[in-house]
Amino acid sequence: MWLLAELTYRCPLHCVFCYNPVDYIANRKELGTEQWLDVLRQGRKLGAAQLGFSGGEPLLRDDLEDLVAEGRRLGYYTNLITSGIGLTEERLRRLADAGLDHIQLSFQDSTREMNDFLSSTRTYELKSRVAKLIKQFDYPMVLNVVLHRYNLDHVERIIEMALAMGAEYLELANTQYYGWGLVNRAQLMPTREQLRKAEAVVEACRERIGNRMRILFVVPDYFEGRPKACMNGWGSVFLAVAADGAALPCHAARAIPGMVFPDVTKESLRDIWYDSDAFNKFRGDAWMKEPCRGCEDKHKDFGGCRCQALALTGDAANTDPVCSKSPRHGELQRIVVQAHKAQAADVLKPLVFRSDANSRLLSGM
Repeated sequence: MWLLAELTYRCPLHCVFCYNPVDYIANRKELGTEQWLDVLRQGRKLGAAQLGFSGGEPLLRDDLEDLVAEGRRLGYYTNLITSGIGLTEERLRRLADAGLDHIQLSFQDSTREMNDFLSSTRTYELKSRVAKLIKQFDYPMVLNVVLHRYNLDHVERIIEMALAMGAEYLELANTQYYGWGLVNRAQLMPTREQLRKAEAVVEACRERIGNRMRILFVVPDYFEGRPKACMNGWGSVFLAVAADGAALPCHAARAIPGMVFPDVTKESLRDIWYDSDAFNKFRGDAWMKEPCRGCEDKHKDFGGCRCQALALTGDAANTDPVCSKSPRHGELQRIVVQAHKAQAADVLKPLVFRSDANSRLLSGM
């Protein structure tokens, strides 16, 4: 149903919670225009209805307008997921003429100081101008803000900012600990009290603003007792194609060692979707271990997130430790407690910003 084209891993921002692979610098390869056009056509034949353009920063691709135009011709609903850097009035006019349907704009915080600190750039004012441009062109806008301990207490101001910018939707997505977010997990982990207060603020704001703006509040898994139905199940409704042509059942799947992900330049999307080992690896429930195998909820949460199970247990086939039925759930709770103790004692390591130098370091280059 949903094809995500991760056009590039290049990005002008250096966000500490980025879900892109920490070793992205190891592979600068990007599909060419004709290769991407072929992917879009194959995806539509398979039945994909929604097409997302992301990265990195997709605006760094000079052929973005051509890809959007082909997406419109094929009948996709197209969505640009962007930091806004590079979205000038002229560029937006070209994208509108190409048929772009929707824009999701990211902010890091409601204040210039924190927004610019978390992205290690001076971009708050630029993003604010881009938000005005999006409304000027009469686009529906989703404003996305990733939450963590540095900005969770600012949630009411973030909501007011989104209202003032005319956003139809505000996605308050608590950090999911993959990629750079996992590297910075202890530094980004909020407290339960922060979360409780933020949820109360969000609920009060929902009642106050009514249908002027829809607020989506994504709770971080580490504080839950049941796992999310990640991607509605592995290889179920979502297919991502990475910048170098790797086909992925979820954004973070490359973190799983020992798996070979198909290359769209060598195999058709149909063969990848139906027949590849990677996309069949965690489909259905035959792969499940206990307690998932005998759980009545296994067709609701699909055992949780495979990448999270890997990060927390070392085995992607284990029950996601977010689940209270997991024998490793206590270890997850200890991670939260340890992070809070380190925060209280002010002994946390410095934040690791996404950068080429840090990517080389983390990939062992």
